[in-house]
Amino acid sequence: MKVLVSACLNGVCCRYDGSSADINLGDKYPQIEFVPVCPEVMAGLTIPRNSVEITNGRIVDNTGTDLTKAFTEGANKALAVALKHQCHVALLKSKSPSCGQGLRYDGTFSGNLVARDGIFAALLKEHNIKVFTENELAEFEAYV
Repeated sequence: MKVLVSACLNGVCCRYDGSSADINLGDKYPQIEFVPVCPEVMAGLTIPRNSVEITNGRIVDNTGTDLTKAFTEGANKALAVALKHQCHVALLKSKSPSCGQGLRYDGTFSGNLVARDGIFAALLKEHNIKVFTENELAEFEAYV
């Protein structure tokens, strides 16, 4: 089985702050072939990069720079990878403006969360790809 995964969860140091959120997926799930993507890197954004949140339907960094176009392009490129590899399930980084599923930051850069998806997670769902985060590993395991 192939599962799309946020590259940062798979050990790649591509988070906005240059870190990874590695959860040792290969050790936990040796039977799964993980296909890593980072929509933000695929959009050409740098590592590290400014913190980004979604506010009023726009994706902006903490300096006010509008990155909506880049995030949309990155999400579409990552979706193309999912479709190419026939991934019907994704394991994504929680709270991210790209990959957050169910919860993401509210756009005020205050640490508050709202019950909404990131742009990439929403796009995957629109294409009937089941999305989980690293906070839903029990549900993920039951599904796969």
